[in-house]
Order: sequence, then structure tokens, then C-alpha cells
Amino acid sequence: MPPLERHALLRPVSREHYDGLMLCWHIRRALTQGGDPDAQMRACADFYHTHLLSHFAIEEEAVFPVLGAEDPLVKRALAEHRRLTRLFMAWEDPLRNLSLIEEELEAHIRFEERVLFQRVQEVATEEELERIDRLHGLLAGAELLS
Repeated sequence: MPPLERHALLRPVSREHYDGLMLCWHIRRALTQGGDPDAQMRACADFYHTHLLSHFAIEEEAVFPVLGAEDPLVKRALAEHRRLTRLFMAWEDPLRNLSLIEEELEAHIRFEERVLFQRVQEVATEEELERIDRLHGLLAGAELLS
């Protein structure tokens, strides 16, 4: 698939998806190399708290409202956020959870990049794009302070 050209004001949020894909790559590598599943789950929980929570917040507070709460793409993304949150918080079967996190997070990111963000970019006003960028800047700044 050819690279998608992202509006400049959506790029910072979109770039964060790369970090999620890198997490998936690390999980795959750990699973194939027999890494410690508990250590990998701790790393995943850390990633969730330091990166994913604020990323989900930006999407839910600024990106998704561009399409509206009743949009099927938004409903799917929100359901996936809830599912991913449960997976990142579940510890009862680390090997299974790691495998599910790797599969579902990658699929979620691909969906958002190829479908949802593309649609947002097509319909968003300049003001909505500026709001996304502003909120991202605020949350990214808060993340650096913590």
C-alpha cells in the first residue's frame, strides 16, 4: 500500500502510531525468542500508561468528534480502545494476552491510519484540525512533565 499523505496538523497524532507498531514488533520478537512474559507484560503496562492513555485521550476528545459519536468508524475505534485497555490490564495469562495485544493493537493502528484518520482528514475543518494539534501539544507537554 502506498504511503498516505497526512495533513500537517494530524501528523503528530498519526506519528504516535509508529510507537505502537514498534511495541507490536517487540512483543512478536519476545514471543518468538522465548522472553519472560511477565517482564513483557510489565513493559506493555508501562507503554499503556505512558503513551497509549494520552493517545487514546487525544483521539477520543479531538479526533473522533470530527466524525461524531454515531459514526460507525468511531464506534469501532472506541470499542477497540476498550478491548485494548482490558488486554493491557489483564495479567492472568501473559502469553495469551501478549499475543492478543500484538495482533489487536497492530490491526487497530492499521484501521485508524488507513480508514479512520483518512476519513477525518477528508471532512475536518481547519479549526477542527487545529484543535487536534493544540490538544496533542497540551497532552504531549503534560506527558513530558510526568
